Amino acid sequence: MDETELSSCCQGCGACCGYSQNWPRFSIESDEELALIPEALVNDRQSGMRCEGDRCAALQGEIGRMTACGIYDVRPEVCRTCMPGDAECAMARRKFGLPVIEAA
Repeated sequence: MDETELSSCCQGCGACCGYSQNWPRFSIESDEELALIPEALVNDRQSGMRCEGDRCAALQGEIGRMTACGIYDVRPEVCRTCMPGDAECAMARRKFGLPVIEAA
């Protein structure tokens, strides 16, 4: 799969965004980057994204069918580093019974 095909996998998946309320956390973002995330989507501890159960509040759509990130351009670094087919992706996809993506 090329990079375009892999990134389109995310729009039909969203498993990483629903894996755990501890996943969409803040790590190396600057104060300026964090200020771009709507306050309503930040958890009470200010340590990551607000979640509804394990699902990130910014996730739109149905996991495993059609999803999108409501704040894609300003999403946290942890969200940027999870790549289709990597270990984190595989772990999240398994939670939802989705087949693991074989990355090239």
